[in-house]
Amino acid sequence: MARKRSRLLVRTAGPEVDRLQMDVMNRKLGTSFSNREDLKVEIARQFDIPYQVKGSNGALRAEDAGKIGGTMGGLLVKELVRMSMESLSKNR
Repeated sequence: MARKRSRLLVRTAGPEVDRLQMDVMNRKLGTSFSNREDLKVEIARQFDIPYQVKGSNGALRAEDAGKIGGTMGGLLVKELVRMSMESLSKNR
């Protein structure tokens, strides 16, 4: 099955979205990582998933990869919804 990739409508917003995701994850985890891979390692550690920064993660189960990516994406989406709701309430 082909992997579906989400794409931003505004392609130039990529770096800002990545920065926001890093900020959200660092707040949630109580960390101050500046590298996305370090955040993945920390999330994997909390779920007791054997994730490696260097080398192969070929033995990583899809379920475990989903826990890592889902955590990161889910928190970003929640933050974006919160920001939108806040913006909408200010404009009333």
